[in-house]
Amino acid sequence: MQADAKVTGSAEPVNDIIGESLPRLEGSEKITGRAQYTDDLKLPGMLYGAILGSEYPHARIASIDTAQALALPGVKAVITGESIAMNRCGGAIKDETPLADGKVRYIGQPVAAVAAVDVQTAREATRLIDIEYEELDAVFDAESAIAEDAPNIHEDKADYFALYEIPPEKNVVAVTRFQEGDPDSAWDDCDVIVEGVYETPAQEHMYMEPCSTVASCDINGKITIWSSMQSVFRVQAMTAEALAMPMSKLRVIAPRIGGGFGGKGELTYQPIAAALSRECLAPVKVTLTREEDMSITKSRHPAKIFIRTGAKSDGTLHARECRILFDTGAYADEGPLVNAIGVFFAAGPYNIEHVIAEAKCIYTNKHKASAFRGFGNPQITYASESQIDEIAGKLGMDPIDIRLKNAIQTGDQWFGGQGVETGSLTACLEAVREASKWDERKASNKNRPGKKRGIGIAAAGHICGLLGGGATTRLNEDGTITVNTGAVDVGAGEDTVLAQIAAATLGVSIDQVNYATADTDVSPYNWNTAASRTTFIVGKAVRESAERVREQIFKHASEMFECSEGDLELRDGGLVGIKGVPDAVLPFVAIAGRALYATGGPISGSHNWIYSAEPHDPKRSIISGFTLDGMGVFVFAAQVIEVEVDEATGKVDVAEVWSAHDVGRALNPGAVDGQIHGAVVQGLGYALCEELVWEDGQLLNPSMMDYKIPSILDVPYAINPVVLEYPDEQGPFGAKGIGEIGLVPVAPAVANAVQDAIGKRIRRIPLTGEYVLEAILESERP
Repeated sequence: MQADAKVTGSAEPVNDIIGESLPRLEGSEKITGRAQYTDDLKLPGMLYGAILGSEYPHARIASIDTAQALALPGVKAVITGESIAMNRCGGAIKDETPLADGKVRYIGQPVAAVAAVDVQTAREATRLIDIEYEELDAVFDAESAIAEDAPNIHEDKADYFALYEIPPEKNVVAVTRFQEGDPDSAWDDCDVIVEGVYETPAQEHMYMEPCSTVASCDINGKITIWSSMQSVFRVQAMTAEALAMPMSKLRVIAPRIGGGFGGKGELTYQPIAAALSRECLAPVKVTLTREEDMSITKSRHPAKIFIRTGAKSDGTLHARECRILFDTGAYADEGPLVNAIGVFFAAGPYNIEHVIAEAKCIYTNKHKASAFRGFGNPQITYASESQIDEIAGKLGMDPIDIRLKNAIQTGDQWFGGQGVETGSLTACLEAVREASKWDERKASNKNRPGKKRGIGIAAAGHICGLLGGGATTRLNEDGTITVNTGAVDVGAGEDTVLAQIAAATLGVSIDQVNYATADTDVSPYNWNTAASRTTFIVGKAVRESAERVREQIFKHASEMFECSEGDLELRDGGLVGIKGVPDAVLPFVAIAGRALYATGGPISGSHNWIYSAEPHDPKRSIISGFTLDGMGVFVFAAQVIEVEVDEATGKVDVAEVWSAHDVGRALNPGAVDGQIHGAVVQGLGYALCEELVWEDGQLLNPSMMDYKIPSILDVPYAINPVVLEYPDEQGPFGAKGIGEIGLVPVAPAVANAVQDAIGKRIRRIPLTGEYVLEAILESERP
């Protein structure tokens, strides 16, 4: 069964630029090495900053002596939590200050910072700061943190400002609960019940560019920040709040960004650089080393998930119970949001009549966990999709068939009650079955001596469209176009696709579009480059702002031609013509000149938009705790992955991947394929090798030498994107998001393929050779 294809809400593009794989706007500067990242910036009189982190996972600061550090030649400033004005800040809960506020809660937490004439002097000065600590008991996993005898990491939690009622239980940051139907009584009607505990690790974002900030305070006290970040407006708001200063005194500009994946959002290190610059009245650059970046920034939330699912003998999924513990580290950051989304996806992209799900976000004495490509969905999808395969095995059903039987459809309601406008999961499953030749591969035996082959499937739903953004489009005097948004291009080609949307709306080539750098002093507001929202939200704003420019162009042209606006049409190349009269044309430059110098004034258009979905349905679901309504439109995916397992070592090699996605409309197919390829590879790292490891709160692998990510030798010879287009009427030209969902099903698809190969279920990732070999040996024991 195919999903219902919707038509877009406005006219088709004037030219054929939509659907063309245009090269990236910034491609040449990156290829030639001319791209300017934050650490490449150098301002006159610039100083260099260094941060001193805590030696202890949990301790009170008894005293700090900075005299020796200040006496070191070349040192210009030393700041601590006591020496500068600070506020607690955060996303959903305000629990964190830029520098420790009398207590440290993880090893590496910034306690003091130095500005000096060079990096070496700044780092030497941090070693001269004398700090006395009173060590406290610490806790390093979520289960232990909620035990009765666990230390209290945030004693003042009840006093923190939050967007919700903070749970009173010790170390519990947030709780979210959903319930539908009557799961307590539904189990008696199930013919098969499977339950288990699944574990997922902390995953490092591992963007190529470590975090870096340049801050420059002028004589009037206004600070300009250039930083490696995902949102100029979030950095502006969080820095202003953290340093108790008005946002009007902060300007934030985005240079080129070398990746983010969620790790460069919300509060990081920008307030420290800003405070140093304000202290010195000079520019200050703070660039983290890779070790510092991995130790004091963020990771994906590790999770422990209990899940039980019951099904009828015909494969109908009937009941589910799910309990999730998310380890958010020492500070909440976006943990409450991750927690809520984990519950939101607890039923998977399926119709299950009776479901109860609860997630708890827990403080521990490790560096904070935060948003990471999927926002809590990869964790629950790993558990859910693994268990779907286990049920299929018990029922003797094909794993794709059981998913098709239960797949959510257009017009159905998601867990919690939000309507599904384009239920394209069935189409994704059918497409990936055909592309991978699933039935043939399942029937064949490709095992060879010492190697076992297996094939796995996983499906997922995700959302795109969270929160709001705006855009302004302007017709320049020479007839070219300038587009300005607050969206930050973090390396995925956001600038290119937004310029492409404007070009398609006004019928010009992309070379005639100037896409402006995100700058809080001049750009329209945008929340964040996150949550698969830039194309859908900001692209919609660009499209509508360009339509407003088009309307004004037509008004001028109708007066110049002395005809009705309805008789006009845009023609490719920046021209307006009269329908049916080939020679009757006006170039944009003529219209711009009339507007600027004769009548009407400059031609520009603006549009601001926030996605508004229906709220949770209280008649359908019982919901409590921190939740979000209207998170966006649904997108769907299905992935088939074939693996080969070495029986002697347990090493898993991925042979081939097929990844089917409904993208609404592929505005730039090359960019869509790139997002799918990148997400699959990052997902393979999550599934097979990536894991942050701590011992007594000390991160043991904070380097690219010790933290394993997939190399070119680990990537399969073929990753096959299967792109489906079921347009959404609200998206620009029907487009939806693609950034995150390509990663979400990867780990369970790999796990299901490994189970198919070795005949043994492993309920934790990463599936390293050690764990897989142990499972092989266990299955061979009598």
